[in-house]
Amino acid sequence: MPNRLAHETSPYLLQHADNPVDWWPWSAEAFAEARRRGVPLYLSVGYSSCHWCHVMARESFEDEAVAAYMNDHFVNIKVDREERPDVDAVYMEAVQAATGQGGWPMTVFLTPEGEPFYFGTYFPPAPRHGMPSFRQVLEGVRQAWSERRDEVAEVAGKIVRDLAGREISYGDSRAPGEQELSQALLGLTREYDAQRGGFGGAPKFPPSMVVEFLLRHHARTGAEGALQMAQDTCERMARGGIYDQLGGGFARYSVDRDWIVPHFEKMLYDNALLCRVYAHLWRATGSELARRVALETADFMVRELRTAEGGFASALDADSDDGSGKHVEGAYYVWTPAQLVEVLGAADAELAARYFGVTEEGTFEEGASVLQLPQQEEVFDAERIAGIKERLLTRRGERPAPGRDDKVVAAWNGLAVAALAETGAYFDRPDLVEAAVGAADLLVRLHLDEQARLSRTSKDGQVGANAGVLEDYADVAEGFLALGSVTGEGVWLEFAGFLLDHVLVRFADPESGALFDTAVDAEQLIRRPQDPTDNAAPSGWTAAAGALLSYAAHTGSEPHRTAAERALGVVKALGPRVPRFIGWGLAAAEALLDGPREVAVVATDVTDPASKALHRTALLGTAPGAVVAFGAAGGDEFPLLADRPLRDGEPTAYVCRNFTCDAPTTDPERLRTALNG
Repeated sequence: MPNRLAHETSPYLLQHADNPVDWWPWSAEAFAEARRRGVPLYLSVGYSSCHWCHVMARESFEDEAVAAYMNDHFVNIKVDREERPDVDAVYMEAVQAATGQGGWPMTVFLTPEGEPFYFGTYFPPAPRHGMPSFRQVLEGVRQAWSERRDEVAEVAGKIVRDLAGREISYGDSRAPGEQELSQALLGLTREYDAQRGGFGGAPKFPPSMVVEFLLRHHARTGAEGALQMAQDTCERMARGGIYDQLGGGFARYSVDRDWIVPHFEKMLYDNALLCRVYAHLWRATGSELARRVALETADFMVRELRTAEGGFASALDADSDDGSGKHVEGAYYVWTPAQLVEVLGAADAELAARYFGVTEEGTFEEGASVLQLPQQEEVFDAERIAGIKERLLTRRGERPAPGRDDKVVAAWNGLAVAALAETGAYFDRPDLVEAAVGAADLLVRLHLDEQARLSRTSKDGQVGANAGVLEDYADVAEGFLALGSVTGEGVWLEFAGFLLDHVLVRFADPESGALFDTAVDAEQLIRRPQDPTDNAAPSGWTAAAGALLSYAAHTGSEPHRTAAERALGVVKALGPRVPRFIGWGLAAAEALLDGPREVAVVATDVTDPASKALHRTALLGTAPGAVVAFGAAGGDEFPLLADRPLRDGEPTAYVCRNFTCDAPTTDPERLRTALNG
């Protein structure tokens, strides 16, 4: 009989709806039930494409005896971290403080007041490698609760007090300057892996936000070292197994330092960020590899993640059926030499094995290989390789596909809107711009209420109950701003303004300018979450700083610019010390130092080829964070177009920064020079 999760919309929660565990969703009713029964709560946090979440579910949550013990002695809560990042954040902070590490599935035991007192991540069904079994953990917690309740309460209270006493090293209200950004670059240089690209050791995550900073820093200063790190990292990733060489798109991370073997789940946020980064790399260098990867990643998102309602699904699982009914990580993606022969025949299989680095020994498990590009493509027959890739992709499509989390997350869709809009504009792909508009329309139609408050998620056209957090407001605003620049439709600037006004009023500390992850009127947890560091995606804090800055450049709004500068004070404090973990903040700081530049392209007619060409030239400018307004002369779509006439009856571009404007120009080449110097 299904449990309470059967009424939820989260795919992750629905995966547990038929467990014998009597799960509750996160709710006041669950805590009231724990108080009524006088028992602790077991909180399990995960997400649908989490490999070890599935493993623990199969081993423990589907076990009738374990489930019965859980039901007898605990109120059990299951949370999708992607729906409730606030719940995840506050308890993950406790887990990391207590154990020195964190991850998912996250295991936390709580008092009925929500105070944590015992923590962990994955626990096996039987003791191994020094880890207790999950049943032993349950029994130990129950015994402590029954026999040492005062001690448990004391521990829980101390943890909550310690968390409440933690303060972010905010720095001051001044944004970072040249010195701090140079120190950040030096720090990145020290951590850079010159042989393999990227930063640090295994596991290796795609450093999309850091690469954006490096590209902007090079554009502003001409620092060749910054560009070289960005180029080499992007090339290594694109040639490695972390990139899907057949279908496009990136896996979550590489388990090794060489980008060969990925953790195979594909996340929307990774692919949106990387699509945009590769498009920006092409814009800066003209790299054909960057162009191909940007377009293939955009096509992957539209083909495999777009939902029927026009939004973008959250993720594809790492696991899939290997053909025998067993779910295995990577089964959909890896190949053996024998499988190549079966599809291609001996001659083409031999060529494919050399091209993709498939060997008898394999690079993955049981002799299988993850496809990569160990050699330069130029030495191969391009037409023959294209045919091979098409045949392999067709055969792969006949394999059982990984599961898809169809949940639409507002923040990640905002990132996708920005990436698809810009990629479509750069490469003359109106279909990608249309996909961006479709996702933006869904966010307005479904996620935005009459007061411009955002809901965090939707699924199958049904909006979720959870309120948007700071990253939702910031990333959706970022997407709307990019879309407005590309389409010339000022309504997107207007919607971005609505969202950023909420940031100023409901998420910002009026005294310090610091930003919180949840709104002032959001559900009260044991701590109001607040984290400026970038992780898998930009933090809400740094994303908001960037969006506020862009909006101020578009509108001249002093409150928004002041808020951006105050928020970037944290980058002044953290950038020189931990640059890998505040890349988006560093990128926003580069835009601030450059102005950012304000570009108004006044068209004779928005459909006129000469006007469109001047507009595209503006979009292709590498000046960090430059904002672009495009519209017909006399139009009022954007404030930057006001009082900006045509020159000699021709499409005209105006470039300003720091209250100083260049002479208007009708020459695309002069505009290009103005935005790339």
